[in-house]
Amino acid sequence: MYFCLDSVVMVACSVGEQHFLKGGIAQELRTDGRKRLTYRRTYVETGVIPQANGSARVRIGGTDVIASVKAEIGRPSSLQPDKGKVAVFVDCSPTAEPTFGGRGGEELSSELALALQRCLLGGTSGAGAGINLSSLLIQEGKVCWDLYIDGLVISSDGNLLDALSAAIKAALTNTAIPKVQVSAEVADDEQPEIDISDEEYRQFDTSSVPIIVTLTKVGNHYIVDATEEEESQMSSAMSISVNRAGHICGLTKRGGSGLDPSVILDMISVAKHVSETLMNKLDSKIAAAEACEDES
Repeated sequence: MYFCLDSVVMVACSVGEQHFLKGGIAQELRTDGRKRLTYRRTYVETGVIPQANGSARVRIGGTDVIASVKAEIGRPSSLQPDKGKVAVFVDCSPTAEPTFGGRGGEELSSELALALQRCLLGGTSGAGAGINLSSLLIQEGKVCWDLYIDGLVISSDGNLLDALSAAIKAALTNTAIPKVQVSAEVADDEQPEIDISDEEYRQFDTSSVPIIVTLTKVGNHYIVDATEEEESQMSSAMSISVNRAGHICGLTKRGGSGLDPSVILDMISVAKHVSETLMNKLDSKIAAAEACEDES
């Protein structure tokens, strides 16, 4: 699955700053001291919204985002009577970036939400889905769980898609769904009565939920976890959604410059390699955040 993400925030750089930034990347030394394939320090906190079924806050450098998950009883669609439903929404707060105010922020929010939804749910056939919708079914054709995933951008310094995907994975790990008892069989045209437990919950399975690795091409090289300043000098960027098994769940491209197929294949290979370390670190940080929440 492949589509374009075109809305991007640009910052102004002088000619000297541009040469310095690109020259550093060419020499494997970015302006903040990182190598090309090194992420900024990442912080994870879970359970930040008590009213939600699950939530998390992720900070990557100066980029700060929150994701929350709300589970509500719904009815399966007629096209997929054996599955629950998931919807993803993103809000880019104007306080995070002045350009997020008005139409620009709305367009970016919609594009980020669409990218995340496709990475989580796969294509129209369901191939590559990171969330098993069948696990959300309560009674076929009648009752299911609807998951509403909301992302909020609090502060923006580049690499929003990767940060949001990490926050969603952490929020889903933190998600507890109540156990449900369904009443005896009723007529086909009637909804069954349900009893939602206040005491028994099941944790959401995130074993197949992917993370997103964005490779940003600056000059003749590509980098991970680009800052807003670095993104302003990119010719193109490819976001690759990878799960723990190393399977590609989706591709998202932005920027006007085209990419040769051989370059795309190389970027996918690099993203898969980077994702292994990133996934392990993220899982470790989520586990530590969950332990801290349990203690508190």
